[in-house]
Amino acid sequence: MIQLLVRTFIKDYDDVKNPQVRQRYGMFSGGVGIFCNVLLFIAKFAAGTLTGAVSITADALNNLSDAGSSVVTILGFKIAGKPADPEHPYGHGRYEYIAGLVVAAAIVMMGLELLKSSFQKIIHPEVLEFSIISVIILIVSIVVKMWMALFYKKLGKRISSSAMEATSTDSLSDCVSTTVVLVSLIISMATGLNVDGYAGAVVAVFVLIAGIGAAKDMLQPLLGQPPEKEFVEEIERLVLEDQHIIGIHDMIVHDYGPGRVFASLHAEVPHTMDVMEAHDCVDLAEQRVMKALGCGISIHMDPVMNDDANVSALKNMTQQVLREIDPSIRMHDFRTTQGPLITNLIFDVVIPFHYKLTDEELTDVIKQKITAKNEKCRAVIHVDKDYIG
Repeated sequence: MIQLLVRTFIKDYDDVKNPQVRQRYGMFSGGVGIFCNVLLFIAKFAAGTLTGAVSITADALNNLSDAGSSVVTILGFKIAGKPADPEHPYGHGRYEYIAGLVVAAAIVMMGLELLKSSFQKIIHPEVLEFSIISVIILIVSIVVKMWMALFYKKLGKRISSSAMEATSTDSLSDCVSTTVVLVSLIISMATGLNVDGYAGAVVAVFVLIAGIGAAKDMLQPLLGQPPEKEFVEEIERLVLEDQHIIGIHDMIVHDYGPGRVFASLHAEVPHTMDVMEAHDCVDLAEQRVMKALGCGISIHMDPVMNDDANVSALKNMTQQVLREIDPSIRMHDFRTTQGPLITNLIFDVVIPFHYKLTDEELTDVIKQKITAKNEKCRAVIHVDKDYIG
């Protein structure tokens, strides 16, 4: 059914890398969210009024806040779809994250208000009125919310939208909270034990957890998070398709919003290669990445010496030293300067953030081990942090 809806309402639905198509997905998902949540709010509010159950009314208000969140989602995707302009040369894609953050804030505020109302009901409980219609409404609501969670999950994965996947998580938490309300209503009717306020508190906790989780998901890309490992590996594979490019390093990926990613890296080519030929190789590598991944990329050309037996032997020795210290340490930009008595080995090492040794401790260890292997060698080391992982 979800696929049928997508095909019916989203033009060019397969072209998910197109910002306009992505915007259509966002607008469509927001419209579905408003429609379903408004209907659920009306039905649950009526059920809460019939039974006098604060937990049902709280659940209804939660659906109303979800409808409001869908409005924000539509606005976010609408603004995010605007093209680049002089004030925003990389586009407006991050508005999608901001919209998601606003949604998360609204969810948290609603959760706090529900928690307050539930505590008041615990202190001052009221008599509940049983209604079979209310039970039916809650069961239908659970089914609808489960479908919505699946709907948002599939669309979120299709267009790689963390905002939409967060909405899926919120819908799933709504299923759990509505189930709690339904169970509490049945318990109250069967035993006469009024657990309405406690059920409302449980619903509020689920709402708060969903809101805080959604806020975290939106803050991560806004603050700057590492790119996905698969994305980095695909860039590396595409660049290294050219046999003249020996290796890559110093890759940096900038995320300006979904579908607006820019990368830069250094590509190693033989120092004996004709500079114009090397330039063409790098240009073609950029075109391969842009065509396959739809991201902007800038590649810096690094000439490396790969035909000198003495330099190769020193490089192999250095790599062996690094493996002995920690196999996870990587090296690049290796070069040498040779004097009459001392040979300087100049290179960069890449280590994870929060490495077990400080940069100074690590460089001291490397220098000592290199000199121990070859007393004529001295290491000149620059330490890089591996933010990609």
